[in-house]
Amino acid sequence: MPQIPIIMPQLGESIAEATIIQLLVPAGAEVEMHQDVLEVETSKATTTVTSPCRGRIVKWQVQLNESYPVGETLGYVEATQEEIASQGLDNPKPEVEQSPIDHPAAQAVPIPALDGPPVVRRSVEPRIKGLPVPASAVGASYMSPRLKARMQELGLHAADMAGIAGSGAGGRVTIEDFERYIAHLEKQKLTEASSMRVAVADAMRRSWTRPIATVGVMAELDNLLEHRKRFNPRPGPALYALRALARALSEDRAPAGRLVGSKIVHPPAIDIGFAVEAEDGVLVPVIRNADRQSLRELGPIYNQLVEQARKRSLPVQATGGSVATVTNFGTFGLVWATPIPLPEQTLVLGLGVGRKMPKWDEATQQFLPATCAYLTLSFDHRVLDGGAAGRLLTRVVALMEEPEQL
Repeated sequence: MPQIPIIMPQLGESIAEATIIQLLVPAGAEVEMHQDVLEVETSKATTTVTSPCRGRIVKWQVQLNESYPVGETLGYVEATQEEIASQGLDNPKPEVEQSPIDHPAAQAVPIPALDGPPVVRRSVEPRIKGLPVPASAVGASYMSPRLKARMQELGLHAADMAGIAGSGAGGRVTIEDFERYIAHLEKQKLTEASSMRVAVADAMRRSWTRPIATVGVMAELDNLLEHRKRFNPRPGPALYALRALARALSEDRAPAGRLVGSKIVHPPAIDIGFAVEAEDGVLVPVIRNADRQSLRELGPIYNQLVEQARKRSLPVQATGGSVATVTNFGTFGLVWATPIPLPEQTLVLGLGVGRKMPKWDEATQQFLPATCAYLTLSFDHRVLDGGAAGRLLTRVVALMEEPEQL
């Protein structure tokens, strides 16, 4: 009797393959047309593959927990000639022949099947050569259950897969790609990352799961530089930025909120952290109620926390729970940067290096030298839009340019 192939269907607009989770019907069993015969998992959902006609499952050509591309033959249904003709299956559709797996650039790769002769699988070769990662590789955007289990066994995350060039359908990373990558790494020089580096990496990985955006504006610092001469010791620009941010947030607390599910969590206090570079990482001491203390009151607290952070001896009450962080990347000579807010925060304010530049003076109708620096505000775009972030940053700049208000 004739046999009709069961083909991996297109299960979504951007779906290139699916993983076999369960055989719903064993080989040799009778099936009806459109009966669910396989359970598969894609990068978006779990769904089923149905029988193309009424008949008997002759054999399966798949393995559980293996991924198969769209257009792949998964098995065969034996049916009568009358059934095949009634369903219009006696004339093969050209779409199957035009499947991406039949591209001229494809390579045949034999793999073992559950039963019967080896199945021919194909992998598409990248068309652009000489790149560290092929241009067609999309990385581990989809991972099969088998690959996820192997990564969990090794304590790896999806971010660790960014450098792997996938050979699967659509450039997906297969378990074979993963094992080759691990074998290659084991031949390189490896050192243990410090506990701080691992902690920073984990925080940034969690932070980047959110949509982060950045706005920036230039601030004139001459008044600030003149104002700080009245203090001993003199506060740095970062402390002015911290105090200005705390003051601005006290005037409008909405930007300090966090989105959790469908709720906005409003902070009970304006606690501001600031980044301090430590050995192999960054620590973020926190000044509590920064909006209720003047710049002069904040100075000794700030200096003490900086010293404790550099010695890695911060007290517990001086860490965590802040609504925002201030970072002075200008100390490294950087003009502009896009820092990332901590996972529990919505905002991070960045301060660039101050430089002399010409500024137009309306009174004298000429350009005069001014010390200016860029300020950036990176924010969780789920909580703030560009307008709200821009107004907050503009207010911070206005306060820094009139330091007497701080």
